[in-house]
Amino acid sequence: MSIKEFVSEHFHHFNAGELARCGNSLSGFLDSGGRLMVTLAGAMSTAQIGRSLAPAIRTQKVHAICCTGANLEEELFSLISRSEYEDVHDWRNLRPQDEESLRDRGMNRVTDVAIPEDVFRDVESQLASLWEDAEVAGDSRFPHEYLYDIILHGDLDFDEHSDKSWLVAAADANLPIFTPGWEDSTLANILAARILDRTVKDSSIIKGGLEAMQALADWYREDDSPTGILQVGGGIAGDFAISVVPMLRQDVGIDVPRWSWYTQISESRPSYGGYSGAPPTEKISWDKLDVTTPKFVIESDATIVLPILLSMLE
Repeated sequence: MSIKEFVSEHFHHFNAGELARCGNSLSGFLDSGGRLMVTLAGAMSTAQIGRSLAPAIRTQKVHAICCTGANLEEELFSLISRSEYEDVHDWRNLRPQDEESLRDRGMNRVTDVAIPEDVFRDVESQLASLWEDAEVAGDSRFPHEYLYDIILHGDLDFDEHSDKSWLVAAADANLPIFTPGWEDSTLANILAARILDRTVKDSSIIKGGLEAMQALADWYREDDSPTGILQVGGGIAGDFAISVVPMLRQDVGIDVPRWSWYTQISESRPSYGGYSGAPPTEKISWDKLDVTTPKFVIESDATIVLPILLSMLE
């Protein structure tokens, strides 16, 4: 029984039913020529979402990514050092002293897994030369373009099978990636440190958020195909991506189509007043979605739901 057959047989009501309806709708949307952007918030890369996202990229089911800086870099960290990670199965019962012990051993915990500090330094050694070369050449690139360079042309040894990495799949396809707020990431902190110690003197070697929005606007307009958004979690990744439409329509004055398909996988609730919990209908008032746009909200754990949803597309 395939994943799609399993879902059809067993998922009928509540969040399960919403997932089944969403998967069928997304398959139809893509089969009719639609483009899909996936936005990633939370620790999805550390949760090894590449195992299901990479095949979707390779089969051209995903056409762009908008993600946090953490998801961008943690996919690379996992790719080169996963065997050095430590599982923390009793993470709910950790005492402050246990966390201190992890810190003193150079282990950075993300819920039930700890990432060794050394992996950051391994990546830094690769990036430092690229940053310095970019400064000399007067070059400026987006964060993911430096990582693409490392993956395709660097001398890093992959610790994980590369076919399980969504970043490798994206690099192979030269997939557009948009990373708003990259400054809130480990690698950005490292670059800030190198600027402070004057190893790197020009911060313009990294293209920032305004340039990312302009690039996103170009991507949104470059193809007449209906464009959908699969928002995983909330936060800046989803907010940034979906806002390109009202920016173009209201601020630029270009009559672009609104998003043609929409799903959010999230545990956020509208009653808390957070944007991440805003229901799809609220996005109509913000000129992001149409009344007729297919809309789904799956209130569940994205690390469970997203692999099922993406596997339904195979």
